[in-house]
Amino acid sequence: MTKEELQQQIEEGVEFWGYEEDGQLLGVMGIQPVNDVTLIRHAYVQTVKRNSGIGGKLLSHLKTLTSKPILIGTWAAADWAIKFYQKHGFRVVSREEKNSLLRKYWTIPDRQVETSVVCL
Repeated sequence: MTKEELQQQIEEGVEFWGYEEDGQLLGVMGIQPVNDVTLIRHAYVQTVKRNSGIGGKLLSHLKTLTSKPILIGTWAAADWAIKFYQKHGFRVVSREEKNSLLRKYWTIPDRQVETSVVCL
């Protein structure tokens, strides 16, 4: 993500949280309230640190920041991401529900709607 894209996300209400060890940023995850739900946005963990619990710690923390239902959109081809969210109690919604949720809570192109899933 470019600096400009990051700034745009922040202006749109995404609050980013990071995970550090020894002064090094190893993971980042964003949270964004949108109407009656909360979106988890832009979840990244350094490749060499994946599967070490960083993403789970970030997600657990963000879950404590909201009482609203949490939605997570990701690429349908990102099997590793979908498995991660399922491991943490989320489920992939039906195609019809996904299409409705993506159009209601995200501003993304039609092609991205087609190639994404939503976890609830």
